[in-house]
Amino acid sequence: MGFKAKKAMKKNLKKASSQLSRKDEAPDFLPLEGGPGRKLPEQKPQSDDKATVLYLGRIPHGFYEKEMEGFFSQFGKIKRLRIARNKKTGKSKHFGFIEFESPEVAKIVADCMHNQLLFEHLLQVHLIPTEHVHPKLWRGFNYRYKPVDWVQNERNRQNKEKTLEEHKKFVEKIMKRDLKRQKRIEAAGIEYECPEIVGSVQPASKKIKIDKE
Repeated sequence: MGFKAKKAMKKNLKKASSQLSRKDEAPDFLPLEGGPGRKLPEQKPQSDDKATVLYLGRIPHGFYEKEMEGFFSQFGKIKRLRIARNKKTGKSKHFGFIEFESPEVAKIVADCMHNQLLFEHLLQVHLIPTEHVHPKLWRGFNYRYKPVDWVQNERNRQNKEKTLEEHKKFVEKIMKRDLKRQKRIEAAGIEYECPEIVGSVQPASKKIKIDKE
């Protein structure tokens, strides 16, 4: 076998081996115009060394802003933090965000506290890249929402002093409800004498004359 024949045989063997290796690897996508499949080049994930904002998920009940600040301040200085809350009730939505002054501290917290058991909850801590931080994330972060006491508001509404017209309307509603109740009792064939409602008649206001000396 001559030199040229040996060279051609080596070339054919290399071509065949490369084709076999390509067949073993599944292509990432097939072009629409047809042809062999293509494989995308591998891209190494780029770590953001300047990220200081952390996402906190599955925050348990009772672990709020004050408790978070006291707990995470042991790692480093906290710049700001916030917990997502319901706008109407002020209750926690069990996720929030915290920002440290140092990127190194934020990375240590993400590595140490992720999947840590806290009040029977596995805390989820993820580092947010700088370009993914929403510009309105920290709007009103230092605002402490005070829930509305609906019970106290209703109590105040019921206990407020009524005018004469408001009292008349209030009594009329009670009398209408009582009349409907009496009709239902009579329709059921029950003999029952409903007591008279106290305060149904408003006493006339007394006129006091003051003698001018």
